[in-house]
Amino acid sequence: MAGQLAVGEQPVERAFQIATQLALLSQADLISAILATDDQLSTEARGVARIGLANYFAGAFLLPYREFHRAAAELHYDIDLLGRRFGVGDGALWHPEVWPKLVNPFKPSWGEPYVEIAARMRASVARARELARGHTAVCVSHQLPIWTARRNFEGKRMWHDPRQRQCGLASLTTLVFDGDELVELRYREPAGASNPKVTGA
Repeated sequence: MAGQLAVGEQPVERAFQIATQLALLSQADLISAILATDDQLSTEARGVARIGLANYFAGAFLLPYREFHRAAAELHYDIDLLGRRFGVGDGALWHPEVWPKLVNPFKPSWGEPYVEIAARMRASVARARELARGHTAVCVSHQLPIWTARRNFEGKRMWHDPRQRQCGLASLTTLVFDGDELVELRYREPAGASNPKVTGA
């Protein structure tokens, strides 16, 4: 095996670990091909990205993925709402206490304002740049924080229609700096274009 399984894990965590190992073994060529599309990655960054891609495979392997993905996009990735929908199966609208989360387009449903998401992501990018000075840094996040940070770096308003995001599955959004100045922003989907009708990642 490519790694070791932790002892004493809960069944769901153990299943995730096994699925991650399955990815590292059965999808090694695909993962290597994706990583080979970026010749700027350091050895350490490649290792982190390899585990990230294997974890992504494990999640897709274990979840009722299409149904969950569709629900996640509809609910703006709100963990409480997703938990209600998939945890007990009776849907968020049956719970009036979560209704306020469904009505404010200027603040994501879990309550963290876009300006705070952008500030958190900018701080993460600054910290990654500091730690990787002279090298490439890889940061992994979910679609909303990536898209919010991108719009913030571009000087655009941060609230938006989630269906209009350019942030597909297994995509890479690259920020290129010259010193402290952002000089280029690139987007690509090295594993191939995702379905444009499917939002969320």
